[in-house]
Amino acid sequence: MEALTPYLPPALLPVVAILHDQVPLISVALVTLGAIYLGCIYISGRKEAAIAFNVPIPPEVRANWNGKKWEDVQGEEKEVLEGQLRGVWSDKVILSYCPADGRILGNGIRPATTEDVDQAIQAAKKAQTEWALTSFAERRKVLRTLLRYVLDHQDELVTACCLDSGKTKVDASFGEILVTAEKLKWTIDHGEKALTPESRPTNFLMMYKKNMVTYEPLGVVSACVSWNYPFHNFIGPVISGIFAGNGVVVKPSEQTAWSSAFFLEVVRGALSACGHSRDLVQSVVCLPNVANFLTSHPDIAQLTFIGSRPVAYKVCESAAKALIPVTVELGGKDPAVVLDDARTVNEISSIASLLMRGVFQSAGQNCIGVERVIALPGVYDRLLDDVSSRIKAFRLGSVLLDSRSEDPQQKPGAPDMGALISPASFDRLETLIEDAVRQGARLICGGKRVNHPKYPHGHYFAPTLLADVTPSMQIAQTELFSPVFLLMRADSVAHAIAIANSTEYALGASVFGYNRIDVATCVSSIKAGMVSVNDFGSYYAVQLPFGGVKGSGYGRFAGEEGLRGVSNIKAICVDRFPKLMATRIPPRVDYPIRKGDDSRQNGQGAWELCKGVVETGYQLTLAGRVAGILRLLRNM
Repeated sequence: MEALTPYLPPALLPVVAILHDQVPLISVALVTLGAIYLGCIYISGRKEAAIAFNVPIPPEVRANWNGKKWEDVQGEEKEVLEGQLRGVWSDKVILSYCPADGRILGNGIRPATTEDVDQAIQAAKKAQTEWALTSFAERRKVLRTLLRYVLDHQDELVTACCLDSGKTKVDASFGEILVTAEKLKWTIDHGEKALTPESRPTNFLMMYKKNMVTYEPLGVVSACVSWNYPFHNFIGPVISGIFAGNGVVVKPSEQTAWSSAFFLEVVRGALSACGHSRDLVQSVVCLPNVANFLTSHPDIAQLTFIGSRPVAYKVCESAAKALIPVTVELGGKDPAVVLDDARTVNEISSIASLLMRGVFQSAGQNCIGVERVIALPGVYDRLLDDVSSRIKAFRLGSVLLDSRSEDPQQKPGAPDMGALISPASFDRLETLIEDAVRQGARLICGGKRVNHPKYPHGHYFAPTLLADVTPSMQIAQTELFSPVFLLMRADSVAHAIAIANSTEYALGASVFGYNRIDVATCVSSIKAGMVSVNDFGSYYAVQLPFGGVKGSGYGRFAGEEGLRGVSNIKAICVDRFPKLMATRIPPRVDYPIRKGDDSRQNGQGAWELCKGVVETGYQLTLAGRVAGILRLLRNM
C-alpha cells in the first residue's frame, strides 16, 4: 500500500485504503462469482451436449467388401446400367455403382413419383410446425450431435463418398468432412447471432418509433444438389435449413442416390437422438419429370439449386410457377492469376502445389476448382516446368481397392486421383483439347480417356496439362469439370485481369502474389463472387458467403447470408414510447380531405402541410427545416 501511495491522487487514498483492508473478502467474492459463471457455462453446455448415436452402416462400406461386379450384371439390370452410361435413366430403378472400379452398390433404388414427393413435403411440413418452436439451444444440440457423429465416423462417411463418386479418400476428407465439420461448428458458434433480431436506425420524423428486423422460419425449404460432393452437398443445406427453423426436402443427384440414403439416416439419427421428429428432413431421388413437381410445389418456401446452367433454366422456370425464390449456384471457369514479383517467383513450387490441388481435387469435378491458370512472364516457364513432372507422375485408381491390393507383384498404395462420375464428357473433352492443339496450344501430357488395366469399368481421364492456351480457344471459355490444367500466358497485370474476366462465368478466383498494389488491383478488378489470395478456395473453409455472379448464378449460401437466405426477413416498426406518443393523422389530411371551400379546407392546406412535413424531415439546411416547421404549423 505504501509503495502505491505516491502514485495515487489524494482523493482516492481513502477509497484505496478501504479496499486494501477488504482484500480477503473481495477475493472470496471474485472467486465465488467466477465459480458461479463457470457453473452456468457447464450447466448450459450439458444441456446442449452432443449425444452419441448409431445408424446401420451399409455393408458396402465395411472393410474388405467385394460385392457384385459390373460384369456379373445380366438381363434388365445390365440394360439399365448401360442406359445410365448414355444418360438414359429408367423410371423403374436406379442402379448405383462405383465409378472407380465398377462394383455394384446396393440393390437398386426406385425413383420417387409425384405422390412420393408430395408425401415427403407434407411430412416435413407437419414436423416443421413443432420444430419452429424449438430454441436455438435445442437446434445447437442437434448440430453438435451430428458433428460428433461426423468426427467419430469419418471412415464410414468417406468410404461411402469414395464408393459413390469414385474419388480418393484425401479428396473426400477435404471436400466432404472438413468443410462439413466447419459448417457445423460455424453454425453452432455463430448461427444464433446471425438470426438474432437486430435494431435498425430511425429518422427525425420517426424518432418516436424503434425499428427491428427479425429472422423467422420460412416453412419447408428444398435443395436440389449435385453429385460431386455427395455428403457435403446433401448435408450443407440441411444444416442451414434446420437451424433456421425449417423443414428440409433434399433432392440428391440420381448419380449418387445410393450414398444419399445413408446420409439421410445419419441426419435423422441425430434428430431422433435429441428427441425430435425424423420427418423434419426428407430425401427424394427422382428423375427430371418428377423434379419439376418438386420445384414448383406450393408448399416449398425456398429452393437452393446446385448444378449446371442448362438445368438451372428449367428449375427456375418451374419455380416461377409457384413464385418460389431460388438460390442458384452454377458452374465456373475459375481463374488463378500468378504474379511475378520476386517473392512469388521464389515460392513458385509452393504455389504450384496449391494450384495442383485446385485443379485436380476430386478429379477436377469441383465447382470452385481452378479451371484456368494465368501466369505472368516471370513465372510462366518455371511454373510449367514444376507442374509437368508432377502431373506426368499421377497414379489413377480405386482408392478402396488399391489400398488393399492382394496381388503380391503390386504393393498396396493410394492413387493420386480417382475416377470421374461418368464417361459422358469424354468425347467433348477430347474434342476441345484437340481443337486447342490445332490452334496452337501445347499438350504436355494427358488429353485422352484412360482404359484402366485393373478397372475396365472405371471412368478415368488422364491428368492433362495444356500450355499456351489463349482466350479465343473454346477450351478457355467452356467449364470442363475435369482434370485439366490449363496454363495461359499474360503480358501484364492488366492483361491477366482481362483474361480472367473473359468468360461468361464469375464464381471464384485466386490471386497469387506479394506486390500489394498488384494483388489489390486483381482482387478488386476480377469479376467473381469470391476471391482467395495466395490460396485456393479458402473462403469456403471459413464459411464466408458462397456464390457467384454473371453466368455462375445468384444468391448466397454459407455464412450469415446463407442462414438469412432460408429465413423470412421480417421488418418491424413499433412505438418507442407507446404511452406517450403514437402516430395520429392531422385533421387537415384526414379523410375526407375536402372539408370546405377556403384555401386551407379545399385540399390546398393538406398539400401545404405535406410539403411542410417533407421539408421538416429532409431539408438540407437548418433554415430550410425551420421553414418546413413553420409551413407545417400554418396549415395544421
